[in-house]
Amino acid sequence: MGLRGNKERVRRFVEAINERDGTAVDELATGELAVRAKRWVQPFDAAFPDFRMKIAELVAEGDMVVAHLRCSGTHEGEWLGVSPTGGRFEDVDEIYVFRLEGDRIVAAFGVEDNLGRIRQLGLSISAPPHPSAEAS
Repeated sequence: MGLRGNKERVRRFVEAINERDGTAVDELATGELAVRAKRWVQPFDAAFPDFRMKIAELVAEGDMVVAHLRCSGTHEGEWLGVSPTGGRFEDVDEIYVFRLEGDRIVAAFGVEDNLGRIRQLGLSISAPPHPSAEAS
């Protein structure tokens, strides 16, 4: 498919996620990855029904495409056990690496700046007690 085609396939995959188009996700990704992607979207969509990912950069090499995404959304449903705040996060950085075989995306993994998302929403997190604190 070539580098340009691989980048276009990832671009279409991100658009399918943004549009909540499960049929397109199935067409662009292999079975297991498509299932996992749709499973990830459901609870996130319930918490942030207007969430969108913008593509900041796509870089392709061989059968891999790296996507720098910026995600925005409004907290209108429960997320990580937190009731809706109505708060909004903007342009939270996400980096995903996609691997393609032929014309299908077969693997994806990534990192998201959830701490930035939490801070923008005005939420706080607390660490569990350190095990040594319990021993004393």
